[in-house]
Amino acid sequence: MDFEIYPFEKLNLLLEDIHPSEHYAPLSLTIGEPQFETPQFILDALEKHAKLLNKYPKTSGEPVLREGILTYLKKRFGLKLHNDQIIPTFGTRELLFNFPQFFLQDIDDPVMAFPNPFYQIYEGAAKVSRAEVIHLDLDEANAFLPVIDEEELKRCDLVILNSPNNPTASVMGMEEMKRWVNLALKYDFVLLNDECYSDLYLQEPIPSLLNASIEAGNPEFKNILTINSISKRSSAPGLRSGFIAGDWQILRRYMTYRTYVGCASPLPLQHAAAAAWGDQEHVETFRLKYQRNFELAREILGIESPEATFYIWLKVEDEIDFTVQLYRDYNLKVLPGSFLGREGQGIGYVRLALVYEEELTREALLRVREAMDRQ
Repeated sequence: MDFEIYPFEKLNLLLEDIHPSEHYAPLSLTIGEPQFETPQFILDALEKHAKLLNKYPKTSGEPVLREGILTYLKKRFGLKLHNDQIIPTFGTRELLFNFPQFFLQDIDDPVMAFPNPFYQIYEGAAKVSRAEVIHLDLDEANAFLPVIDEEELKRCDLVILNSPNNPTASVMGMEEMKRWVNLALKYDFVLLNDECYSDLYLQEPIPSLLNASIEAGNPEFKNILTINSISKRSSAPGLRSGFIAGDWQILRRYMTYRTYVGCASPLPLQHAAAAAWGDQEHVETFRLKYQRNFELAREILGIESPEATFYIWLKVEDEIDFTVQLYRDYNLKVLPGSFLGREGQGIGYVRLALVYEEELTREALLRVREAMDRQ
């Protein structure tokens, strides 16, 4: 199967013959992996339940994990969901790859839409699902928000949104999300929002697509799904804990499919994840760190902070040359925006992931500033 190589592999190929400056310690702003310590109470829960490795986990998730997720949805979004409206998953990457395969399998000539630039797993899922792809281009002209083209949407079976967005850090407002909900009902396509950055808001809490569905008069979430992950909010990507929530009729069939996939989370991880999902206080600690990092970015680069995520979508003259320059002259890795898009999207941008503690972030941003001044 003809998969595009992953952006980080492209970066390795780009830089493989470049010798980085020895005057700087190596730093990387490429991958969205928080570099903060996982909170101790999560580690304690993991250690306490380590003995459960001698048991098989349920694909559907243990009651303690399901309760943790339901508690999170209630505390964070004010959503009172039922057990049949959620499915715990082994992170969200596997979910984003196999859900389209499940959903589009029995559809002749399936059509799938998603933002461009994008998290590359969307494209991989479309390829293996033999789906035609419609790109929802995100650019400066549309404030990096997906453009609604109703003629195109009429043909869609599955639309994936990503708000807060990776890589552009754009955020859809409530009214925009309600329009998408209404379109999903009008043209009968499934609408899924990837909300993995929804807890990394810098000022005001960001609503879920499920909140928008209720506001739009669709409290049963017909055709509406959201996914979320513990990785960013709890600085615990190794826990591989995510979930999908929404339309129970779709989820009931998807749950049967998942029993064949074999991606149940080990029991110690489920208990640790349950502790993390059920607690909101520790997330505030990380939000404060990201707020400070964006304050530094404003001071050093003169950019405005986004509403959410830990990404900067930085405009440069030539993203490839700039990436090479940063690595060669400053021993700093960033990700060219063109590696994250298709059909010209992402050209002229680099993505910076501000995932370090304050001092390392300051050092990285100063190197970026000096490189920009030399352009």
